[in-house]
Order: sequence, then C-alpha cells, then structure tokens
Amino acid sequence: MENEADDHFPLCFYFEALERYYHHGYRNRVYHSQLRCIVVDVARHDTVVHCTEKTIKVEVEKTYLIRRNEASLHLKGSGDSSCKLKSLSNSTHLIAFLSLNGCGTTLEEDGDNLIFKNEITSANPKNIISRQHDIEIVFACVFPKRTNLTLGFRHKNPYVFTEKGFGAFTFQFEFFESERFRKQKKASTYPLNVYLKQTMFMQIEAAVSIPHTELFVESCRATPYDNPNSRIIYSIIENGCVKDNTVQIYPSSKHQFRFGMEAFEFIGAYSEVYINCIVVLCERGAPGSRCSKGCLKSNSRGKREAAVQTASHSISQGPLHLMERPSQVSGPGLNVGMNLIIIFGCLLVCGAVVYRSRRNKATYTLLPSSDPN
Repeated sequence: MENEADDHFPLCFYFEALERYYHHGYRNRVYHSQLRCIVVDVARHDTVVHCTEKTIKVEVEKTYLIRRNEASLHLKGSGDSSCKLKSLSNSTHLIAFLSLNGCGTTLEEDGDNLIFKNEITSANPKNIISRQHDIEIVFACVFPKRTNLTLGFRHKNPYVFTEKGFGAFTFQFEFFESERFRKQKKASTYPLNVYLKQTMFMQIEAAVSIPHTELFVESCRATPYDNPNSRIIYSIIENGCVKDNTVQIYPSSKHQFRFGMEAFEFIGAYSEVYINCIVVLCERGAPGSRCSKGCLKSNSRGKREAAVQTASHSISQGPLHLMERPSQVSGPGLNVGMNLIIIFGCLLVCGAVVYRSRRNKATYTLLPSSDPN
C-alpha cells in the first residue's frame, strides 16, 4: 500500500512434487525443495503531472520495474500514434503529452471538481481482464467546476414512452435496501456507495394504463460509463437468459422484475459501474410476443407482431461507487494468501522492485514414501 513506501516484505516459499511409479505395486515419491526467499521493497514513483485547460503532461521516473516493462507500457488510448510514450520519453523519464479528451482519458467528478483521468499501463488494451501482474500508473488533472457545467450524477427516473396500441407508459429502475423490496434508495444518495461482493437489489417496474400487460427484461449489462454502447461491457442478462452466476431473481408481479447480484468492479482505473437494461412491454399471454418466448439461446428474435408488444427500450441507473472494506486482518497471523495479495498489490500500485536473496542452487531431497503399500 502507499503508506508502506520504503518498507521491506520477505516472502519465503518451497515446492513439493509427487511422482507415482511402479515397483511391486504403485508407490509415491514426494520431492521437497529447499526454502527460497525474496524480499519486496516498496518504492514510490517520482511522478510530475502538468495540467492546462487543454492538455496533460506527465513525467514518470524510470525505476527498475518500469525499465523492465518499458516495451509494453502505453496509455489507455494506445491506438492513436500521437499517444505513444516513445516519442517524448528520454533515458531517465517516461513522458506523455495528451489532450484532455484524447488517448482514452476519462472524465469523472467528485461533487466539486471535474477529474480527467488516464493511466500508463502494461495491460493489453484489447483485453477486459488480465491474469498477469500488470503495471498501472494512474494520473489525473483536477479542475473546479465552472458555473455553466452541470455534469452532476442524477437519479434517472422515470422513463416515459408513448406507442400506438399502448398509449403512454413509464419504466422505473430503482435500487432497494433489501430483498424485501420495501425501501428504495433515496435519490439524494446517488451515486450509491457499495462494497465488492455486496448484494445489490434492483427493481424494474412498468406503469401502463392498459390492463393485461406484462414486463419483460431482455438484457442487462454493466458499463464503467453512463453509455450503454460503451466499448467495455459485462453481460448480466442476455436474450432473456441470466449470464452472471450471482444473479438471484425474486418473485414479483407481471409489471415488475426484481433481481439481485453481487457488486463487482471493472479492471483498470474505473471507479464506477452503471447498469443498463433493455425492456419490452407485451400484451399478457399473446403468442409469439417477446415476453412469451422467454430465454433465447440464440440471437433469433423473429418478427414483432403489431400491437402485441412495444419496441425495446433502454433504461439505466447509476452510478455505483465501489468502496474498499476496512481491513479486518492484522498482526503476524496473516495467512500466505493474504501476504501474496498485499505483496503483489505493492508491485502493481506502488511500483515495487523485487530483489532475490543470494542462495545456492536449489536441491531436492527424496522423502520417505507416504504410501503404506
């Protein structure tokens, strides 16, 4: 963590291997390596960010870890040739120069300020997730809001539509306190703060004057921006089929759809999650309507029959702000898994440099067989 800069963390480990061989019946040989240790030093990047009304210039000192991964480092918008790091960088510093709306820069706000954020990373820009220990150096320019800018996050309801055969109708998309769906989140509390893996309870409701209608949720997806066509998406419901294995559907009326799921975050410098859904209103029990077809394993939807269902409508709600839970673990009793999380977190966030301790070449010793046969 950032407050552990200049600290040192030892990590010791060994390997075991199991070999099965035949000698008057099958037996096992267990091999055990010597104990090996590395020391993780937590270092701090010497980074300077210059902000103007139109541009951002960032200079990052080339530490050992940066030099080791320099060939793969890039800005978020690496597809643009003007966003390359090599053109301005020198022997001691990585240098990036970009416009406020270029090279994948995103705009956020915290109530009083507009925040233009980007990052220098080694992650593959074509991938949504990564299983490598990528470097991520996030930088930002913060500007006070001007009086003529109103980019505040607002509670978005109701969604009003009018269609021939259905007249005027609305959709409400709300977050609730619990699975009882009795108390919805107040509009004044948006953006909502949630913890990772916290269960979120959502309800979509249709209000229509025509009797014998029903609501159908065709798809729901999450995005890191308030844009249902975002390049980065995570499917929750697709073609009427649940895709996320944490989703729980709750009983509701024909005009409601209630569901819950565990909160998550997008990989990278994304602090928000928006939920976007496509909904349809149908005449109840009409054969061939989208509501009657339910979950479709393919993208085939067939031709929409006149006056049986409305067009598909997009509704969304958010943002959700992901918060970190207070640490519950302290002292020398940390397990190995938590040590690894902390250590590799240092590698990613603080730019840690790893020095291996000097040892002789590892040797392996044959242990007594654990097989009684």
